[in-house]
Amino acid sequence: MATPIEDYAILSNCRTAALVSRDGSIDWLCLPRYDSSSIFGALLGDESHGHWSLRPTDPDAVPTRRYDGDTFVLVTRWQTASGVAEVHEFMPVDGGRVELVRQVIGVSGVVEFTTQLRLRFDYARAIPWMRQVGSHGLPAILGIAGPDAVLVRGVHLRAEDHVHAGSFTVRSHELRDLSLTWYPSHLPMPDAVNVDEMKRHTLAWWRDWAASIDHDGPFEADVVRSLLVLRALTHEDTGGIVAAATTSLPEDFGGVRNWDYRYVWLRDAALTIEALISHGFLRVTARWREWLLRAIAGDPGQMQIMYGLAGERDLTEREITSLPGYDGSAPVRVGNGAWQQYQADVIGEVMVALEAARSAGLKETPFSWALQRSLLAFVEEHRARPDNGIWEIRGELQMFTQSRGMMWAALDRGVRAVREFGLDGPVERWERLRDEVAAEIDEQGYNADGNYFVQHYGSTEVDASLLLLPQVGYCAYDDPRMLGTVAQMEKTLMRDGLLHRYRTASGVDGLPGAEHPFLACSFWLVEQYANSGRIEDAKALMTRLCSLANDVGLLSEEYDVVSQRQVGNTPQALSHLALVRAADALAGHQGRAAKRS
Repeated sequence: MATPIEDYAILSNCRTAALVSRDGSIDWLCLPRYDSSSIFGALLGDESHGHWSLRPTDPDAVPTRRYDGDTFVLVTRWQTASGVAEVHEFMPVDGGRVELVRQVIGVSGVVEFTTQLRLRFDYARAIPWMRQVGSHGLPAILGIAGPDAVLVRGVHLRAEDHVHAGSFTVRSHELRDLSLTWYPSHLPMPDAVNVDEMKRHTLAWWRDWAASIDHDGPFEADVVRSLLVLRALTHEDTGGIVAAATTSLPEDFGGVRNWDYRYVWLRDAALTIEALISHGFLRVTARWREWLLRAIAGDPGQMQIMYGLAGERDLTEREITSLPGYDGSAPVRVGNGAWQQYQADVIGEVMVALEAARSAGLKETPFSWALQRSLLAFVEEHRARPDNGIWEIRGELQMFTQSRGMMWAALDRGVRAVREFGLDGPVERWERLRDEVAAEIDEQGYNADGNYFVQHYGSTEVDASLLLLPQVGYCAYDDPRMLGTVAQMEKTLMRDGLLHRYRTASGVDGLPGAEHPFLACSFWLVEQYANSGRIEDAKALMTRLCSLANDVGLLSEEYDVVSQRQVGNTPQALSHLALVRAADALAGHQGRAAKRS
């Protein structure tokens, strides 16, 4: 059986990420970027698809783990019959060097460790050429396949049928430093560096960042860890924010709902920026705005809903047959076909985030406001066009109510930019169009007989994305229509107290199979409860949701309430930023809905 998704912790250098199992195996690592091909792919197959295990030889050894404070330095303590030892694992931040360190520290007694290394480049499609390159008493092995080279230092590894294995012993206060360094294969082999110095620098880097978090409210530890996750998913060089560190972890175990989330969705990135702004991080917003200008370039008519980390536009979706999938959930996909979709809500999310930055003090540039005016022109031109919606429906295009609500929000922010911030633009026309969109939603996106907003025009279904309407100020949280919508959601979308996105049985998404409750949606419900006077319900749901995080505070995309396990790609930016917003709501902050009627 596959390792449960919640058994994985993440290591990050803010350029890529490794997933480490509770049992001490690195089963997912793409180098040098989040969206590069994997060198360890056991997460989507088995050990033969690449992994690096490090654990005591004692089969009965018991691990406990934690992050070293507000960092991504993972500390795993192993209790064995012969002694106790710790493994400290991290990826150094800064400097551009792509490195992963596993430092073994003896605590008491004597502990023997065993390690196995299977390098499988290019999604397990290439077995590398391996050779011993150690010198001066420092063992090292080098693997090369095409453009990639990986150097593993610190332990003598011997070949055993396409696997390299080794063992060593640590006693109390002894250290053994193991490291993996990636570099382009045409360049000289990099020198070894001081592990202790790298560790001190990495700890200080994360702690300094976390110390800048401005949060005054409940669930502080959960909020801080979630903000750290959002930073870990933000590329240090480009400013792009990936939706998750993984691809193809299933939404339906054994099914085909397996997608690649290692890209930058404008919606998710905009929501992340809002969460960071609300907790004191304005500089990262300026970098994201620069990223946005580069990605969208000169013609908003060519704007995509998602891009690569540096703004790459071609994210063509393809199936990778060399990886069989998580617990047999095939296909494994690289790329994401949603890049070619039209999702009408995205510009609204971008405009709302940019207004939040403006309100927080980020000055407009001539280019940034010109971009926003162009985006509003695009909204005007396409306001009557059906879309794929926030959930990237692969069925028939619809006039999704939430999408229309975000069109309203885009125009509303344009109006406010002129009326309240003194920027230039055709404000009367934007006001007229905004009011027309609102009238259309009230007429066609609302079921008067049932007193609830509907998923799309002509439907009687509800959709959890409708919880975003009061968040952007389209209506009040306690608007009778919104309360009726929540009641309908509780009736049709709830399972064991958690919220589904929509009813897959309705067939709207055009896909076979089903899925599990979507964690971000349940956090949105916490926000709705808190802002409509259902404080005790909000606290109870928030407490339950936070309890679904794994032992190091990470959340995936969905949760299987029957098997009680995490589901989908991990760690999921949308889940963590929704947690932050929910905690803020419980603290009395209305966020982007503040001061709006």
